[in-house]
Amino acid sequence: MNDKSSYLYLLLTIIFTVYGQLVIKWRIQKYGMLPVELRDKIVFLLKLFLDPYILSGFIAAFLASLSWMATMTKLEISFAYPFMSLNFVLVLLFSVIVLNEVITIGKILGVLFIVLGLIIMVRF
Repeated sequence: MNDKSSYLYLLLTIIFTVYGQLVIKWRIQKYGMLPVELRDKIVFLLKLFLDPYILSGFIAAFLASLSWMATMTKLEISFAYPFMSLNFVLVLLFSVIVLNEVITIGKILGVLFIVLGLIIMVRF
């Protein structure tokens, strides 16, 4: 049952997942390192949890889960799941662009192997 909505749900799963990862990392950088003391950790984590952007990341994760469930009603997991590896590619790309993270030859090679694996999996 592979209609166009199957791929839309899969795409939404990827988009929501990537958004959630990036926005949570972006906001956590604003708060600094996790404190050492237990009481300070709890306060720190509560501040993170109440941050509207971090909450949007949690909501995105929930929406990704719903999209994934919809995907699973239409596609075989052995076909759909390899596409989740695109999360690695997109998170790397956007972490460099948006978060100014460093890109290394190892990261590039790793992503190229992931893409190659995805192509092999889908084509053969």
